[in-house]
Amino acid sequence: MLDDFLFRATLAGLAVALAAGPLGCFVVWRRMAYFGDATAHAAILGVALSLTFSVSLYLGVGLTVSVIALAVASLTGRGFAPDTILGVAAHGGLATGLVAVSFLPGVRTDITAYLFGDILAVGKSDLAVIALGAAGVAALTVWRWVPLLTATLHPDLAIARGIAPRREQLFLTLALAALVAVALKVVGALLITAMLIIPAAAARPLTRTPEAMALTAIALGALSVTGGLRLSATADTPAGPSIVVIAVILFLVTATLGSLRR
Repeated sequence: MLDDFLFRATLAGLAVALAAGPLGCFVVWRRMAYFGDATAHAAILGVALSLTFSVSLYLGVGLTVSVIALAVASLTGRGFAPDTILGVAAHGGLATGLVAVSFLPGVRTDITAYLFGDILAVGKSDLAVIALGAAGVAALTVWRWVPLLTATLHPDLAIARGIAPRREQLFLTLALAALVAVALKVVGALLITAMLIIPAAAARPLTRTPEAMALTAIALGALSVTGGLRLSATADTPAGPSIVVIAVILFLVTATLGSLRR
């Protein structure tokens, strides 16, 4: 684990875990798993646009995911059920991105790296972007923690306290878009939602307060990253999926402990 590429991969994974832990708690509390899935799948369309216009991958993915997430939020409840809009956005964004990449002239890219992540290929510049992006998402979550928590648990009380639930939903949407952009290189579009949901779900049986759940989710996410990279290095398995497998194992352990305690 002391090799340069493994060290950078570990730091990148830990940065994503730091941001995904608290944010994933809100995804679990608000039952937004499908929303996270839709934004993550739309990231492939952002990859295609980034390659087309020769702009930064992180910028292209971030802008594309933000636009699609805001469009989904605005269309929800206007004649369509939320799961219908999310299904169209998730599968439409993924399919359109894959088709668009195949039409790019002179571009040879391994799309599986964007689908399942390529954390072992994280360079120094990638690590800097991932760390800064994850720190920004974490800072935004901490800044809006109380309003977001109030709007999540009791919208009527939030309104009575002068907190606008739709505004907090906007902050959460933009934070999710930013996290998808920085995490794409680490675990890929198909596994980003897993890193959001599984550590937070695993933390739930072990904690009694929202703050404790967020901190435990960070710890479990970090353990998933280090354990997954160790598994990848020793068993020659794909790094991104290995991280998610360890997260699933931790979830099963904590769910069992929670059942026994009850």
